[in-house]
Amino acid sequence: MWSLQNLLFILCITLRCVTTAVGVIHVTGYVGREVNVSCSYDEGYESYEKYLCKNDCGDSDVLITTSNSSKNKYSIHDDKTARIFTTTITDLHSMDAGKYWCGVTRTGKDIYTEIELKLVPDSCCDTVTKVQSYERYSESVSCPYESQYQNNLKYICRGNQPSTCLQQALIISDNKQNGRFRLDDDKVLGTFTVNISSLTQNDSGSYLCGVDRNSELDVFSAVELKVEGERS
Repeated sequence: MWSLQNLLFILCITLRCVTTAVGVIHVTGYVGREVNVSCSYDEGYESYEKYLCKNDCGDSDVLITTSNSSKNKYSIHDDKTARIFTTTITDLHSMDAGKYWCGVTRTGKDIYTEIELKLVPDSCCDTVTKVQSYERYSESVSCPYESQYQNNLKYICRGNQPSTCLQQALIISDNKQNGRFRLDDDKVLGTFTVNISSLTQNDSGSYLCGVDRNSELDVFSAVELKVEGERS
């Protein structure tokens, strides 16, 4: 008869004695872009090797380690002051989605944190608000948001790629006026409004209204602006 102790020993060997430090960390990234996977660790492990792995975390499943900080599409950085190590995965494809483990090497059982990576298309949105105006006019674009985001940063950009929208923002709520663009945030109504003055036909096109959510993917609404020639 197999004893419970022997059974647990075999199970431990199979799973490499996975010890989860915290609950599952959910990370979402955009297809074709890059994503950062960050894991914290306890005081005392600053000098220990860290790594990211998949599947059962066997030797062939280890993707990157802090002793070899760049490999293929992976790079890793260990902030020993904050006790957080971060792995960057570039050129994301659908096959990159799934379960990962952040590991800390130590004598005996390594310490693992489970990561679930979800990928979404780098495009937006199913619903588009259409706005029409004329050259030399001013036009306002209204961007609604949910009440829990009333104190978050808001912004607007051109195009329909969420991944680069904030970096290419035409205006952000921390800077209410930027040339022809003005942003006003009505936190009671849950809507921020971007006014564009002195319109030209070059202003026609797709826009994204964005709300910054820090560690999560930002939320967006889409607007299509059409500027026609001067009204007679």
